[in-house]
Amino acid sequence: MSNSTPDILQISIAADKAAEKWGNNALLSPTAHGYQIHLAENESLRAMQKAGRSLDNLGISRLQLSGIGWSKDLQWAFYQGFCNARKHDGISFNDEQGAASELAKLAQCFSFAKKMINETPEVLSPVALAEQAEAFIRAIAPAGSVSSELIRGEKLAEAGWHGIYQVGRGSMRPPALLVLDYNPAKTSNQPVAAALVGKGITFDSGGYSIKPTESMASMKCDMGGAATVTAALALAIMQGLQQRVKLILCCAENLISGHAYKLGDIITYKNGTSVEIVNTDAEGRLVLADGLMCAADSKAPLIIDAATLTGAAMVAVGGEYNALFALDKPLAARALQHAANEQEATWQLPLEKWHQQQCPSPYADTANSRPVKGGGAGGASNAAGFLSRFVPNDGKGWLHFDLAAAFNNSANGYWAAGATGHGIRSIAAILLAETAEK
Repeated sequence: MSNSTPDILQISIAADKAAEKWGNNALLSPTAHGYQIHLAENESLRAMQKAGRSLDNLGISRLQLSGIGWSKDLQWAFYQGFCNARKHDGISFNDEQGAASELAKLAQCFSFAKKMINETPEVLSPVALAEQAEAFIRAIAPAGSVSSELIRGEKLAEAGWHGIYQVGRGSMRPPALLVLDYNPAKTSNQPVAAALVGKGITFDSGGYSIKPTESMASMKCDMGGAATVTAALALAIMQGLQQRVKLILCCAENLISGHAYKLGDIITYKNGTSVEIVNTDAEGRLVLADGLMCAADSKAPLIIDAATLTGAAMVAVGGEYNALFALDKPLAARALQHAANEQEATWQLPLEKWHQQQCPSPYADTANSRPVKGGGAGGASNAAGFLSRFVPNDGKGWLHFDLAAAFNNSANGYWAAGATGHGIRSIAAILLAETAEK
């Protein structure tokens, strides 16, 4: 149990309901040294997160979780509610059940991802995103276990990474592809056990398919996939990952200029797939296609990509769930169980091979979307179908996370406005479990 510090507010868990004077079914009531939280037996994690949000709304900056009953999951739910876009610390965790060290690791990784996602796009350029992600992994990983390659600007086109190049060429700040190699064995012949691919669109105007103001205002979050997989790799390393893993970040700004890509353009990828652009706002799948082919080049048997990819996923599952897609159904079932174990709500949406044909083009193998608002019915599945054209082995070993729960435009009773980090724990757990030596 944490030793109490008199000058820090003490937050404890009550064993009974609040006194009637504090209101019917009150969640919080004051004590001599702080507040106590009254939890109903059902939905205790959501109630705990709501309590954290309520205390943050009081302007409290520092507090200590004291007393008994603080499981790891309850403490983490409180942390998620208490944090906001400008505050990622201030909680002294309770070590009654020996969880404080693990919670500190979680907080470090989530804080990195949230700060990156909430950062202004003027500060976080594509190259800066790649460099900061690399620096974070190097700071976490054992010395000598990390190497990397950063390809930027015109060099992307020269290397054949046409999706990232075309999406990012309209910006004065160059697009970039980061390929980071975490190799704890430090031997070149060590097989790659997994590859993580993240969408890193540091700002998405929609390009010539320009977004309205209300949709564009939050588009600093469109690199949430890159931040999520970076933080997931860092967390897995902290939790003992011993396998070789590639981290691949596809970074660009999607802007309008005389040099921007246009509707009607056709991109031909390394694998020969030609793609007609019918919506420049369906750019995430264009950059991820390069990342997935790069992952395939590594021969990794497990490929996980994460992206704030479609509004259709948010319509389907709301803002509390991430959407999961996979052609490999047994792998998807295991992934859903890992997510459930980590208390991260995740829901599988439909994906079959025929989804590859849902965006037809008379001029190319496929279009990048349908030329209707939001990509039309089944837009999230169609986007996943597009991505499945670029993964090896007919999708065996591949998972696609559409991060519908990664960001909130405004605060609610459970979350502050901004990044949530939702998905980090799930991907780290999948990475550890699926690469463990059987």
